[in-house]
Amino acid sequence: MKLKRPDYKWLVAIAFVFGIFMDLMDITIVNVALPTLGRDFHASNASLEWVVTGYLLSLAIWIPASGWIGDRVGTKRVFVFALAMFIGSSALCGLAWNTSSLITFRVLQGIGGGMMTPVGMTMLFRAFPPKERAQASIVVTIPTVIAPAIGPVLGGALVDYVGWRWIFFVNLPIGLAAILFTLFFVRDDREPHKGAFDVPGFVLSGAGLVLVLFALSRGPEAGWGSLAVVSTGVVGVILLGAFVVAELRSKAPMLDLRLLGDHMFRNSNIVYFAAMAGLTGVLFLLPLYMQQLRGFSAIKTGLILMPTAVMVATLAPVSGRLYPRIGPKRMLAFAMSIFVASSLLLLFVDLSTSTFWLVAILAFRGVGMAFTFVPLQAATFATIKPEDTGQASSIFNTNRQVASSVGVALLATVLIQRTQAHTADATANGLGASANAVAHAGVLGYHDAFFASAILGLIGLVFTLIIRDEDAAATMVRDSGETVSDVDEGSVVGLTVQTVESHEQSVTSG
Repeated sequence: MKLKRPDYKWLVAIAFVFGIFMDLMDITIVNVALPTLGRDFHASNASLEWVVTGYLLSLAIWIPASGWIGDRVGTKRVFVFALAMFIGSSALCGLAWNTSSLITFRVLQGIGGGMMTPVGMTMLFRAFPPKERAQASIVVTIPTVIAPAIGPVLGGALVDYVGWRWIFFVNLPIGLAAILFTLFFVRDDREPHKGAFDVPGFVLSGAGLVLVLFALSRGPEAGWGSLAVVSTGVVGVILLGAFVVAELRSKAPMLDLRLLGDHMFRNSNIVYFAAMAGLTGVLFLLPLYMQQLRGFSAIKTGLILMPTAVMVATLAPVSGRLYPRIGPKRMLAFAMSIFVASSLLLLFVDLSTSTFWLVAILAFRGVGMAFTFVPLQAATFATIKPEDTGQASSIFNTNRQVASSVGVALLATVLIQRTQAHTADATANGLGASANAVAHAGVLGYHDAFFASAILGLIGLVFTLIIRDEDAAATMVRDSGETVSDVDEGSVVGLTVQTVESHEQSVTSG
């Protein structure tokens, strides 16, 4: 019997899943290897921060440009180029000989990742009509769940039993499969009326982000009043301000910031920024805490981190079912409350905390993640016109990567500075530089950083309260085809369980 070819939208979804899977797995797989990289390259935590931040920053710089490039050159061509760039630079990362070379190759890797994700998301949301965006959001959630679950465990196993270089080489077979699939099954798509490339916007945004994050990362070591930190920080802020002015005045901006005038799009992006900054920052801190302070192996660290993603995988389908019934506002408020609570629970983690409690706290954190991704992915684009999807996708993904970069830089800065302060207090109190005193100062430094992540979660929680469920009407469809706007507020039902379940079955069987 001849097999029926899947609908084109699912072919696009498969291609996109390949790309975002690599991108997300790469972040978590590298985090577990950071302590080993520090030992092999004799690097400090401040240097290791840039192994992560350099990649995330490169993503943030290139994501805005990808929207214009994809629409002008063709989304398929750009997606394939981005995949090739990503796996090529992954191979170079595996061959790195010191911290500087690794950071350089990570920046190159970020160019591929920065173009791959937003162009892939543009293809995905153009293939799915608005009433099926929640389905598309579940597709996005699949790699968002599986990659972070696999990443720490696979990274830990590779580091402990094969060597850290293989955490980068593992991208090669996945990337090659993604390139071949895209070449054979995905159509090219262009927007013929794109204007000239926004050079001022590209330069101002890139330079501003680099300078601000450089100042943020150098502050603890060089001193916040040092000329290098103050000058780069101030100039960076000025450049970012100039970028906003330039984009608002431009007829063909690299990032159409005017889209942020939309109530749902703006507030969802603010919540997403707070959530991603806190999540990524804590993901950077935990492997360092477990391996440097607790002496855990890389594989044990990966296993402890895995329950977070397992909870997301378990509850994401539930989130998809509840989304049309409850609406994004209450779901996101619930999720951000869990982020705040779980970050505060990490303040009670010390040198003797049992593995059970670590796993329990991280699994609880996974509940919050499960009820964040689906509502945000669906609701953020609910009021965006099809012709603006490329620009909206660029803003959404730029926001995600800038938030991740800021989160890592901010929490790493808090960790370094507060650990130094606690160490100085211990010395002043006559405890000296004993191993116990240094370890205790380290624990207190992590507590301060975890508290900073709780503040980020609280900011996100505040902004969830001004989200309006009625703005997400296009993504909340009743069985009869009515949208939320067609029914009374008290009887909002939306996307059918049957549709979601049939999608889950297609993913499972596929």
